[in-house]
Amino acid sequence: MHPFTYTRVSDTQEALDAGRSGGRYIAGGTTLVDLMRETVERPEALVDISGLPLDQITVTERGGLRIGALVTMSEAAAHRKVHTLFPVVSEALELSASAQLRNMATIGGNIMQRTRCTYFRDVTADCNKREPGSGCAALEGVNRTHAILGTSDACVATHPSDVAVAFTALEAQVRLLGPDGERQVAFADFLLRPGSTPNREQALRKGELITSVEIPALPRPLKSGYLKVRDRQSYEFALTSAAVALHVRGGVIREGRVAAGGVGTVPWKLPAVERYLVGERPSDALWTAAAAKAAEGARPLQHNRFKVELLKRTVERQLRIVGGTR
Repeated sequence: MHPFTYTRVSDTQEALDAGRSGGRYIAGGTTLVDLMRETVERPEALVDISGLPLDQITVTERGGLRIGALVTMSEAAAHRKVHTLFPVVSEALELSASAQLRNMATIGGNIMQRTRCTYFRDVTADCNKREPGSGCAALEGVNRTHAILGTSDACVATHPSDVAVAFTALEAQVRLLGPDGERQVAFADFLLRPGSTPNREQALRKGELITSVEIPALPRPLKSGYLKVRDRQSYEFALTSAAVALHVRGGVIREGRVAAGGVGTVPWKLPAVERYLVGERPSDALWTAAAAKAAEGARPLQHNRFKVELLKRTVERQLRIVGGTR
């Protein structure tokens, strides 16, 4: 681990001043500290924001939810309003990491976590995300767990967050505070596809601080849920996952929101699936036909071609579960 300075701040302005000077924000530290130990990350200054008043969950005026950036994963998963209004969020959190990590890790830190690609974490391997221009060892290496959607010639790493898939499906907003004031960014635009600059992963400006994630009010009744397929049930990242929310009224699907994880360089919204659902009546045949569109645009690699079919089956299964026809 390389030398660094550590500052604990007590108010947001102090945090912004430190961030503008190049400090890296840290709260639970469950990802950043690991990367520092492995010398993947070498920040010169850490700014501890764990004492800031960003740890509340509130219902918005229209019936959405605002989850503070410093709310822990376990707190959010167990919160009555989260569980009642958006069970897909609770389920995604409960299927993440281990209980110990969920007790420490924050919502803001979770969506900021970096990929679990083994080549990214191996400082002897070529990785454009870690060292721009060095190449991508995963392209010709062991790429079974890598992305099939949103990839580029520069990077095929997946984003590891489960709750980010739920936020993507629900079309959440990330609320930011920076030197130039407050702003909101659509969750789908906050996490960036690699393109030719995989080292730039979030749409953050220098010194900006995540203050909360806001889920908009959605039409009711709304049923939602999260399904995760992985190699083992205990503490494992997704091979594929599906976050589904359906608004069904009068026996007809009025609105469908669907996103996938484990298969994209970012949590992957599935608009083709959503469009296919709207105006239709729930049925086994509908779920199968809609899920067939889940892998449109996929670019599988040598070792992860199985993910194309697995993605379709995962989406179909979760549509059946949420739609009540399993």
